[in-house]
Amino acid sequence: MLEHQPPSDWVDGWWGAASRSSCENFDQRPANVQPELVVLHHISLPAGCFHGDVVLDFFANRLTANTHPNLADVADLRVSAHFFVRRNGDVIQLVSADNRAWHAGVSVWRGRHKCNDFSIGIEIEGDAVAPFEEAQYEALNRLLPSMCEAYPIRAVTTHSEIAPGRKVDPGPTFDWTRLNHRWPV
Repeated sequence: MLEHQPPSDWVDGWWGAASRSSCENFDQRPANVQPELVVLHHISLPAGCFHGDVVLDFFANRLTANTHPNLADVADLRVSAHFFVRRNGDVIQLVSADNRAWHAGVSVWRGRHKCNDFSIGIEIEGDAVAPFEEAQYEALNRLLPSMCEAYPIRAVTTHSEIAPGRKVDPGPTFDWTRLNHRWPV
C-alpha cells in the first residue's frame, strides 16, 4: 500500500500558508494515529477582547496572574491548538498537525474518547456573543480543504459537541452555512 503524501503546501505537519508562533504545549500522537477530526473552538483573552497578543502569550505559557485580573484563573493552564484564526483572517499555526495539541480536554466523539489523539484543533478569535468575521470564514475555507487533502479528515465538529455541558464554543454565532463544504459533525 502506498503511503499518503501530503500536498506540497504541507511540510512535516506545517501549513505553508500560515505564519507560526511558539508553543510548547503538545506531544506525540499515539503510534499509527492520524488526525481524522477537526475541532472548532473560540477564544478571546480577556473575554470579549479581540486585539493584541494575549492569546498567543497564553499558548506560549507567557501569561502571569498579573497580566490582567480576569486571566488569573487561566494563567497556569497548559493548553494549545494547532491553529489560531484572527479576526482579520490571519492564520497562525502553533503546533504541527502531525503532533497532538492539547485543545480538547476531556472529550468524546462518536464514542471515541481522548479527541486530542486524533484531532486537529482550530481556535477562532471570538466568543459566543459577537459574530465571527467574513475574513475568518474565508480563512477556514482555505485551511479546511487543504487540511483534508493532507490528512484523512472525516468530520469537522465543535468543542461543545465533544465536551457537552462543559464547553459552548464556537457558540451560536458560528455560521456553518458560511463554510464552502458541508461537513459531517
